[in-house]
Parts: sequence; structure tokens; C-alpha cells
Amino acid sequence: MNTSLSGNQKRKMKSASRLYAVQALFQMEHSNLTVEMVRREFLDHRFGAVYEGDEMLDGDIDLFAYVIETAVNHQAGIDQMTDRALVAKWPIARIDPTLRALFRAAGAEFRDDSTPPRVVINEYVDVARAFFPDGKEPKFVNAVLDHMAREARPEAF
Repeated sequence: MNTSLSGNQKRKMKSASRLYAVQALFQMEHSNLTVEMVRREFLDHRFGAVYEGDEMLDGDIDLFAYVIETAVNHQAGIDQMTDRALVAKWPIARIDPTLRALFRAAGAEFRDDSTPPRVVINEYVDVARAFFPDGKEPKFVNAVLDHMAREARPEAF
């Protein structure tokens, strides 16, 4: 039996992990749960769970853990970078909490050079589309993340 994953399956798992990371960061901001408590809850109850007949995708556990831990451990710096990227000059505290979680997750990935910034941007724009299918948020997310990526990883542009 071949248990190796195709490139497409690995990409889907990474995409699922990013969505889960945004949900986890949102949940942590609205509760007093620690990173470890939220990580355990997501691994035990969300990754691969079945909701209303739909099986949730398994996520890339390492990527999920990296994103939430880095977002929490470097939150001040990531939030400052996000503030600089918010062209409307809205402080991060005033934006939608889902977007705040998304910017923190993406900011965490910009700290690591294993994924090209453009891939990170595209992935989180897709996450924004999942949360805001009919709104202007995906375009806003694209603009803010592009600014953040150019600050965090200028050599990639």
C-alpha cells in the first residue's frame, strides 16, 4: 500500500492548515485558551472531522503549529507590520477580528523563507474568500499582504 501523498494532496493540506490557523487565532483572541489548548482542540476535533456529512480536510500539522505559535510569539511585531500596511491608516485593533487573525497568520509565514511570499499571499486571499465570499475583503487582504510581504521579504520581489 502506498501511503505517500501527491503534491496536490499536500497543497490541499497546507491550504486547510492556513484556514484552521486563522480560525484558531480568532478563537484564541476571543477566549483565554493557550496556544497548546487550541492546537490540541484543532488536532483532536477539526483535522479530518466530519460536519453535517462533509469531511473536513486533514491539515498539515507542522505548518498549522508553526503558524499559530509564531503568530502568538511574534504578535507585536506582526501587528506593527500590519499597521504599516493598512493603507487606510486604520489601526489593527479596529479591523474585523477574522482579518486580524488572517494578517497574523500570514505575517507568521512571512517570517520563514520556506514558502515564497506570493504563494503565502495567494493562499490567504483564498482564506479571505472562504470567510467573505461576496465582499471586498479579498482585494483588501491582497493589498495589505503584498505590502507586508515586501517589508518582510524584500529580496523576494
